[in-house]
Amino acid sequence: MSVKSDLTSAAMLLTRLPVRGTPTDPAARAAWAWPLAGLVVGLLAGGAGWIVVALGFAPGLAAAATLVVAIVVTGALHEDGLADLADGVWGGFTPERRLEIMRDSRIGAYGVIALVLSLLIRWLLLAEAAAEGALFAVTVAAAVASRAPMAALMRWLTAARTDGLSKGAGVPEARAVWIGLAIGAAALLIHGPAAALLSAALAGVMVFGLARLARAKIGGQTGDVLGAAQQLSEIAILATLTAR
Repeated sequence: MSVKSDLTSAAMLLTRLPVRGTPTDPAARAAWAWPLAGLVVGLLAGGAGWIVVALGFAPGLAAAATLVVAIVVTGALHEDGLADLADGVWGGFTPERRLEIMRDSRIGAYGVIALVLSLLIRWLLLAEAAAEGALFAVTVAAAVASRAPMAALMRWLTAARTDGLSKGAGVPEARAVWIGLAIGAAALLIHGPAAALLSAALAGVMVFGLARLARAKIGGQTGDVLGAAQQLSEIAILATLTAR
């Protein structure tokens, strides 16, 4: 394990930041570092939201700034996965047709609905966090922890395709998965053991349900499934950490 190469690989795969260096090959060997790529996203996005709050603007605007920066930094990678999965799962009647729809670059009604709901829910939760003065801490924790389940899905759920981003990235080693989950758990523990346990449990339920759905509808995981897992995990974590 080369830490430098793994960090480079994680940043190149999960962000659009101008990173230079030699990435790990296959990319899944660097899966332990994916939450650290999320840390960079969280620091930039949460920092932008914190600045908006510090300037005296409304919590809703701070939440919007946080989302915009996160989307720009990641290139909407995970949002695209969620939308494609929604289109495929509910737009096709066979696994083959669903996978074909998911590969289509055009977005359909189901994808639009999933994307709008994801953005709306996250905006509401981030606005609540901003109103409570916790926007930065909540954003960073969610960004880190929500990227750990992707490696777990890659490890323990069969790939649905014989090609594509997820298949090409390989299968992470169990050690890499557990290290990533530990990093995600550490980010949640900053908010206290009870909040960490509840948010991890809710995210786990969401990802488990997604895995069952993906297995039943398309036969396994794809890059789009992994993107959807990040989105659902982030929503679960934000919802728990902002609960009164």
